Amino acid sequence: MKRYCFALDLKNNPTTIAEYEAYHRAVWPEVLDSIQQSGIQKMEIYRIENRLFMIMDTADDFSLVQKAKNDAANSIVQAWEELMWKYQQALPGAKPGEKWMLMNKIFNWPI
Repeated sequence: MKRYCFALDLKNNPTTIAEYEAYHRAVWPEVLDSIQQSGIQKMEIYRIENRLFMIMDTADDFSLVQKAKNDAANSIVQAWEELMWKYQQALPGAKPGEKWMLMNKIFNWPI
């Protein structure tokens, strides 16, 4: 199993943050299918204020590149991503259009 951790910010507005969380209590079935079919075995998103942290546990053969290709070809996933971008904002240092940024592990215990 592989683990990936990502960060992203939400627009700092209590109303839109509440809307974003409501969408995540009822994620579209097609988006959930896309997640599962890509080899993601578990996904969790945490929030503090407007900062999001996502943990993905995946199959060993999971590929971020392949997931991005599959998502780009899926009109429902693209509609979801466009809707979510209404609530999200890039982290400082993100490239244009970059949303979730992959985090580097700096500590692991027990070894």
